[in-house]
Amino acid sequence: MLPCVSAIHIKKRVFEDEGCRYTCWSVINTNTYVINMHSSGKVYLVGSGPGDPELLTIKAERLLREADVIVYDQLPGPEILASLPENAERIDAGKYAGDHTLAQGEINRLLIDRASHGKTVVRLKGGDPYLFGRGGEEAMELRDAGVPFEVVPGITSAIAAPASAGIPITHRDHASMVTVITGHEQEGGASMVDWEWLAQSKGTIVVLMGISTLGRYVPELIRHGSDPETPVAIIERGTRPDQAVTTGSLRTIVDLARKRGVRAPAIVVIGDVVRLHSELMPA
Repeated sequence: MLPCVSAIHIKKRVFEDEGCRYTCWSVINTNTYVINMHSSGKVYLVGSGPGDPELLTIKAERLLREADVIVYDQLPGPEILASLPENAERIDAGKYAGDHTLAQGEINRLLIDRASHGKTVVRLKGGDPYLFGRGGEEAMELRDAGVPFEVVPGITSAIAAPASAGIPITHRDHASMVTVITGHEQEGGASMVDWEWLAQSKGTIVVLMGISTLGRYVPELIRHGSDPETPVAIIERGTRPDQAVTTGSLRTIVDLARKRGVRAPAIVVIGDVVRLHSELMPA
């Protein structure tokens, strides 16, 4: 039986039971107690980079070796996922386009549950966890539950995938600014993307998770004044051995993507820097 604390006033007491560390709060004028059972567990929100295993950070690699539990997406890619240690509990959280094995709320509860039992948990994400990876949402849930967590940044595909396709997203002769947007905003709300401003800007636009909605936002940019001949590149599976690149213009890219069967994971780069692809594409 767990120790109790007299409910005379609000009081915090820390105790151990069977190797686990608990925090017990007493509540004024009641004999009901709330037990925070996060023990010594911790959650690491880890970015795996764009997919090339050699672009996984040293810290991420170490944490994967030491993890008791690994909750992963599909975006890290097959090579990284195949290398996950067999001694860890490995949980597929899904996140395929339109087919999520676990809903976000279920993932949040899973992270809290495993850490509450003293486990070291790695939440493995593609790219960087804080760039359209819902890492911020998960961090807030962990904070509210009193679960210790740490964010381990990863190389974002917004930079790495274009680079692997010979496209620097900035260049003094072509672009002095970059805007990274998501092509998959939260359903049910008004768009937070200012398409008119983007259409008038002179910088590079990088769209993550923007394949299924390509036919929506490309006409939106043209409608707000973007030149239909603005160069566009779609990079599928950037940095991986099966990387594929499709180039065109705002006028042609939707049809090209449809004809070539372009599929996620892929990023879209819009802007003058795409012209450098043919010059700088690695041999």
